[in-house]
Amino acid sequence: MPMTIGQPIIEHSLKHCIYLHQHPELSFQEYATNDHIKKQLKAWDIPYVTSGPTGITPKSVPMPKFLIIRFSSIGDIIQCMGIIGGIKKKFPKAEIHWIARKDMSSFLAMDERIDKIWAYDKTSGLRGLWQMAYKLRKEQYDYIYDAHSNIRSNILKSVLYSRIKHHPRTALRKKERRKRILLFRFRKNLFDWPFRGVESYRKPLSKWNITTFPDNYRNWHFPLHFSQQLDSFIVSNTVTLVPSANWPMKRWPIEHWQTLIRLLPDYRFIILAGPADTFCKEIEDVDPERVQNLAGKTSLLESCYLVRHSHIVVSGDTGFMHAADLFRVPVLALIGPTAFGFPSGPTAETFEIPLHCRPCTKDGRGKCKQPVYQKCMVDISPEKIANRLKCLLPLS
Repeated sequence: MPMTIGQPIIEHSLKHCIYLHQHPELSFQEYATNDHIKKQLKAWDIPYVTSGPTGITPKSVPMPKFLIIRFSSIGDIIQCMGIIGGIKKKFPKAEIHWIARKDMSSFLAMDERIDKIWAYDKTSGLRGLWQMAYKLRKEQYDYIYDAHSNIRSNILKSVLYSRIKHHPRTALRKKERRKRILLFRFRKNLFDWPFRGVESYRKPLSKWNITTFPDNYRNWHFPLHFSQQLDSFIVSNTVTLVPSANWPMKRWPIEHWQTLIRLLPDYRFIILAGPADTFCKEIEDVDPERVQNLAGKTSLLESCYLVRHSHIVVSGDTGFMHAADLFRVPVLALIGPTAFGFPSGPTAETFEIPLHCRPCTKDGRGKCKQPVYQKCMVDISPEKIANRLKCLLPLS
């Protein structure tokens, strides 16, 4: 792989200098030396030109250009963002582009290591996708990572790979459909368990020798006015609640959220949810003085800001749970029927019920087969979550 500027190549250089001094040859007869240098340049993927019988000159290596394809959803995009540190460690000067759905691309801007965000408007249909693909083709990417593997990403790649002399290196995150069929239809699990989405996005990059992913990025970028606008919501003893999810089956029951608030009379709460999540009003009504219901009142990026500055988050399998995991904010993850929603960071704690029927769905769709609907969520008791909150966020 390319040895780019900024990488620790001093030890490599000293090693080969010592070797060459130990194996001297006469001037203009350095055939073994020439072979040794060619071998190392090829190993580092550095191009070179030859002159005469033994002359060899390395060419300059341009900084690599990456395209990441992940259109949706919020949780998947956030988990996929965990690869950026690995790319930058291997290629410190890499230029990174990302294509995502327009309605889900705004929060990518909080990571300034992403140089350009391509926002695809799904309402533009196939024609819009083709038009964007031709624009992307002009970028001449060196590496393309298809982290979505769907019809849209395949159409995109068919244009990017066609009629060009410059053929990028590619990596693909496979959906492993055979394993999914075995898991959901025949209850035979061949996945690593618990399934860590972040790791599944990192694994395909090993073919590019990207295997180390630092956990030290904290320079998340948000508009300056967010501080004045939103900081007042996060006061001492405030717990951030994320009660919604795309599919009702992976939501903690409303009654449990209400009980949790009653069990913690000295705490304050904020609720993050979308405009359609009107049921959050029932949670707010438990104690409107202590519960700030922000459902539908904040954008995706504003919600990410609030998660980033939260003391602690309680959430089911949602995008904001994964955001807390990414930011290394303490999060209590309530995991029920889904297979691929587990957090992976050191500040996340998972709460789940061991039932033989779990997991029964990849994203929350389907029907519960238990006599008690949502038993895997119902049996996660509010008392247990309240006790853990008291430990992690003592009253100040």
